[in-house]
Amino acid sequence: MKMIDLRTENDFLGKLDVPRDAYWGIHTQRAITNFHISNTRVNPSLIRALAQVKRACCLANAETGCLSSEKAGAIEKACIEISSGLLADQFPVDVLQGGAGTSTNMNLNEVIANRAIELLGGRKGDYHLIHPLEDVNLHQSTNDVYPTAIKVAGTLALRELAQIIAHLQGAFQEKEKEFAAIVKLGRTELQEAVPITLGAEFSAFAEAFSRDRWRTFKCEERLRVVNLGGTAVGTGLTAPRDYIFSVVEKLREVTGLGLSRGENIMGETANADSYVEVSGILKAHAVNLIKMANDLRLMNLLGEIRLPQLQAGSSIMPGKVNPVLAEAAIQTGIKVIANDGIVTETAARGTLQINEFLPLLAQALLESLELLINIDGLLTQHVLGITANKEKCDEYFNASPMIITALLPAIGYEKATQLITEFSAGNEKNMRRFLEEKLGLELIDTIFSPYQLTALGYKDKK
Repeated sequence: MKMIDLRTENDFLGKLDVPRDAYWGIHTQRAITNFHISNTRVNPSLIRALAQVKRACCLANAETGCLSSEKAGAIEKACIEISSGLLADQFPVDVLQGGAGTSTNMNLNEVIANRAIELLGGRKGDYHLIHPLEDVNLHQSTNDVYPTAIKVAGTLALRELAQIIAHLQGAFQEKEKEFAAIVKLGRTELQEAVPITLGAEFSAFAEAFSRDRWRTFKCEERLRVVNLGGTAVGTGLTAPRDYIFSVVEKLREVTGLGLSRGENIMGETANADSYVEVSGILKAHAVNLIKMANDLRLMNLLGEIRLPQLQAGSSIMPGKVNPVLAEAAIQTGIKVIANDGIVTETAARGTLQINEFLPLLAQALLESLELLINIDGLLTQHVLGITANKEKCDEYFNASPMIITALLPAIGYEKATQLITEFSAGNEKNMRRFLEEKLGLELIDTIFSPYQLTALGYKDKK
């Protein structure tokens, strides 16, 4: 059995061994032991965002003379590396952790410190060179850097999601144009209803995602206000005023985001309602995804469209192909809706000056963003591969008595009822052909044209 080389570190609870090669330290090591729960690590996007926050704090401390240029330079380089995705394996803490995110904050402090120590030529654990708390965490608290990092990570993901939703909307708009001339039956309550076009049906999907794109783009504003500089409860206790006024400006420079310090930092520290608002927007998008994906499954079942074939659908039925991506989209939507419940519950359970449950809130919110980004990207290509089965659409359309509804302005309700009764009593199975014989080809072609069926109302006889 291979022996692990160890180093010993100290905190006020005593001594503890840490793997010598690990960039983390004693606080992280305790958290690894204490929170062996889900086997799920903290979302990497939150780690990268927290490194950006730490970099901004470092720059503000350097500018105000609280950190030497040598220490600040090494800390900043370590933060840049981590925010770019390096050292990702050095953040092993379980996502289900107590302490309002303290374990994750300490994990960052220790990894940044030990990497900065290396950059200065020292060995991991030589904290007289760079100290995780006295230098990396200087003038900070978990209670201001952690929620700020959630907002940074959330904002960056929202921007990406808004762009991807726009692509999904565009895919449906492309199909709207492609299918504009294909007449088909509409359906309500899973029953035949009035005639529409396949293009119009796809336009409804595009319109829903247009709303999602706009809402997602705008809700970035809900995360713009941060409490960085507020330290433990939002009063800025133990932090110099110059630092407090500088640190958010530095964060804007580091992230390129339009962030601002809250007017009431205690309120920003104590309350998590802004995350709930954003999560609600994500839930709305999830609802549209579920509805759309289920509709595509039904249309595929009816044979009106053909979804791209992605993989074999059965281990026992040769040739069976299932609408697997639509099914995956529905499951993704359900997960996002469930995560919204988690965000709501965790935000509500904060007490007094902070919210202790931000780790679970962050995981749920950032996971939802990641899931939606991924599924929307897959769906965009999938939608572009959808083809129409015009023959099947015509078959359903021509056979349905419901198409007579479109003729009401021309023949009236009583005449339409008589014709349906006559059609039902006879041997003719093609309703369109029956109507052509009774009312003339010219009228039927005019009324059942794609343009006429999707025009907003009809022109008054006058």
